[in-house]
Amino acid sequence: MKQFTLPLDNETQRPITFLQNWHGLDAMIDTGSLFPVWVDDEKFLSKLGAEVVIDHVEFGGFGGSAEGRLYVIPAFQFGELIYPNFHIIAHKMELPCQMILPATMFRKLRYEIDDENHTFNVTVPDNQSNVRNLVIKDSDGKLYVLCTPTEIVS
Repeated sequence: MKQFTLPLDNETQRPITFLQNWHGLDAMIDTGSLFPVWVDDEKFLSKLGAEVVIDHVEFGGFGGSAEGRLYVIPAFQFGELIYPNFHIIAHKMELPCQMILPATMFRKLRYEIDDENHTFNVTVPDNQSNVRNLVIKDSDGKLYVLCTPTEIVS
């Protein structure tokens, strides 16, 4: 098994981590969320090489439904996990971070928010790659998240 730990901000009650390996941004882990959401200014997304895939999407969350734009970031890194062509919805909100990372990103992984020690711990099984594919698909006007590890070829 491969394991990694990211520090959580101990100044806030929310599980927010600093993405030191990825542009030094802050991200909040949201175990109740389905979609990755960019909550900061969209101009920064273009600096990351992100491109708009769908100009207007409706998605569930934040106590009801919300609207945003669906982007694809060429490569996103979270600790040791790598997400090529990472799909994320841009929806401006006032939060102490730039993005919300949902539990769906960690499908088939063991993860733990350790509030006592202010860490976020992730375990990747030996039979899984640290490269994962996360895609947001629109099917009949409803959005779905698919997240699968890249197969390991022996």
